[in-house]
Amino acid sequence: MNSYEIKEIVEFDDLNVKEEILRGIYAYGYEYPSEIQKKAIAPLIDKKDVIGQAQSGTGKTATFSIGILERIDETQNRTQALILTHTHELAIQIKGVIEELGKYMNIKVNLSVGGISIRNNIDELTENPHIVIGTPGRVLDMINKKALTTRYLKLLIMDEADEILSKIFINQIYDIFRFLPNDIQVGLFSATMPPGFFELTKCFMRDPVKILVKTDELTLEGIEQYYINVERNEFKFDTICDLYSKISIAQSIIYCNSKKSVDDLSGKLNSNGYAVTSIHGKLSREERERIMKEFIDGNTRILVSTDLLCRGIDVQQVSTVINYDIPYNIDSYLHRIGRSGRWGRKGVGINFVTFNDIKTIRELEKHYDTQIEPMPELSKINF
Repeated sequence: MNSYEIKEIVEFDDLNVKEEILRGIYAYGYEYPSEIQKKAIAPLIDKKDVIGQAQSGTGKTATFSIGILERIDETQNRTQALILTHTHELAIQIKGVIEELGKYMNIKVNLSVGGISIRNNIDELTENPHIVIGTPGRVLDMINKKALTTRYLKLLIMDEADEILSKIFINQIYDIFRFLPNDIQVGLFSATMPPGFFELTKCFMRDPVKILVKTDELTLEGIEQYYINVERNEFKFDTICDLYSKISIAQSIIYCNSKKSVDDLSGKLNSNGYAVTSIHGKLSREERERIMKEFIDGNTRILVSTDLLCRGIDVQQVSTVINYDIPYNIDSYLHRIGRSGRWGRKGVGINFVTFNDIKTIRELEKHYDTQIEPMPELSKINF
């Protein structure tokens, strides 16, 4: 049984981390720690295994980034921390956060993901970067090619851990663990942890400190949720055009359930005069990076996406998320709608519902203990 006592911090200064990290934290714009940061940074620094669950947008990335930076010995030319995540986009975003928080430190960070030249990847890794961030397939390939040295690793972090430990990646994860030091510290972070998750973690974690949000608290507080009964799929397009013609939204993400739907919808919106970009897993890494940069920089206001973007990507200006298609997976609803209202900001989630989706809406309300109301007059919504 874990006897570790979680000491909540009130201010970042309470962490007693290196001065350079504190400077990075405040330069990044943080003033006070979020709830997950209050509870999870200290045990990471204290070399404890950690399972951290908190809603998307509450500062999980900075939580493990600060823990890693404090554990890194800059004077050692060795790879000391490995972060695994399930998409290129999330790996790139994590790298950006770590480099910003560690801007006053002398650290080297490597990105090991598909789409990056194998030769360049190997060349970077032979210089022993302090931190490696990557997707499981590429990281395993770099280990097998003896480019990534795992001997001196102190800490392994899995972000969006429920995805990383799903059957898509689990065999690669087991293979990676065969090369890791027996005493490596492990941190798992995710907003959702499905049945069987904790049983699986027993295979590679030692008495982890569990920082969990109760399921009934994983609601969508601060996000106004509505549905529009469009009755049939063929009525969705006219509905979305009508919506955008009547309201002014800073930035919005529209989610569809398939690549074909994304392509069809973005093509029709562009043909109707809307400046729209779209993203899905079939695009090249370079194309996805360019599209995301344009959206994050505010050059485009509407992004149409599959579930590729529903986890971990933080775009500060997104105030409205539209589920053009209701997600197949009940957990995806939280991740999608969580793109708005990030870290306490207000947001709006709008669901396009056909006759076949009414039952799903009721299931979502029950699962998240929340209310998804019929769409009122637009003048009554705080976009």
